[in-house]
Amino acid sequence: MIDYQILEDQGIVILEPSGPLRKEDFENLTRDVDAYIERHGQVNGLIVHAKSFPGWEDFGAVSHHINFVKDHHKKIDRVAIATDSTFLSIAPEIVKHFVSAEVMHFGYDDVETAQKWIAESNCMAH
Repeated sequence: MIDYQILEDQGIVILEPSGPLRKEDFENLTRDVDAYIERHGQVNGLIVHAKSFPGWEDFGAVSHHINFVKDHHKKIDRVAIATDSTFLSIAPEIVKHFVSAEVMHFGYDDVETAQKWIAESNCMAH
């Protein structure tokens, strides 16, 4: 399951996985992120805030996750992964080969620093 919020004024999506990721999670996320992009043109950044990676509920969830990344990576400038999980902390090195967004790792408690990093990219773009 993914809880998420879109910080409208900052153009930041914060994802907080709290259980195995489901197909419906990505359907809802896609609907809301696409609506935001329709209004604003792009997302400044996405933060994955997770103590650990919960995995996926089934292959449908994996497929929807891959499609979300494929369809949105060019519309998101920066991705911050805020975690103390060893598995997730190496994600930026893997993910950067598949997305055009800049990806950086932060500690789990450093969400505010991650937000500042994303905001910094928005300031540089203008």
